[in-house]
Amino acid sequence: MPSRHPINDLLELLGRRWALRVLWELRGGPLAYRPLRAACGGISTSVLSQRLRDLRDAGIVDVEERRYRLTDRGAALGELLVALDGWARAG
Repeated sequence: MPSRHPINDLLELLGRRWALRVLWELRGGPLAYRPLRAACGGISTSVLSQRLRDLRDAGIVDVEERRYRLTDRGAALGELLVALDGWARAG
């Protein structure tokens, strides 16, 4: 059954610790697990694994040949995040 409040679901997902950082790091292209973890800085392996699972379940991230990448839907979300970043910096 589809959610009655998809924006709430999205904001809850993005509000999880490290979720936005993982998305931000994948904007530049696919990354294998270890380089992604290094790009994210202090993220633990358990949290990174859980976030990747969460983002995959949401259809935002996919994995091909052991490299994580944004799906088309995830790339569209990434563009929105860049716009939000610009908005936040302007204020």
